[in-house]
Amino acid sequence: MEWMHWFARPAHIVAPELVGMSLEVDGTGGLIVEVEAYERDDPASHSFRGRTTRNSVMFGPPARAYVYRSYGLHWCFNIVCEEGSAVLLRALEPRSGVATMRIRRRGISDRLLCAGPGRLAEALAIDADLNGVALFDAPFSLRPAIGRVDIVSGPRIGIKKAPDVPWRFGAANSIFLSRPF
Repeated sequence: MEWMHWFARPAHIVAPELVGMSLEVDGTGGLIVEVEAYERDDPASHSFRGRTTRNSVMFGPPARAYVYRSYGLHWCFNIVCEEGSAVLLRALEPRSGVATMRIRRRGISDRLLCAGPGRLAEALAIDADLNGVALFDAPFSLRPAIGRVDIVSGPRIGIKKAPDVPWRFGAANSIFLSRPF
């Protein structure tokens, strides 16, 4: 699959198609089970007010990691889509490198290892060093979903602007979601 062109589309179109794909970072990862989309004209998006030093990756080529610190505490991992838009990865179902994730997450239950953007980034050792790295380059590995995935959607979580936009997508009935739909 040619990832650069595949991601060069609106984030709200790409986002549900990511659910069920397999993501690994240096051998740790699993199935993507929850994401949120953010568009350039979306008041909840980091790109809404234009390009800054912090969000400049969102204005570059698609299929790159956009990594930022949330509330000064947690790293959040997004995948850049068309200019100014990105998909936030909210949760994974752990499948590979689980022992390493357990160490990184200090023994938290497997169900919660990657349930939430901050937990996901910590479990996969994603930080500012990966900001701007292409998803088709090491340490990333992204593979298409195998089989059909039932997708549910609803409002995004933890935002004050445009909170009712239904651009949160997840695998129906997954126990690994950050929050039920």
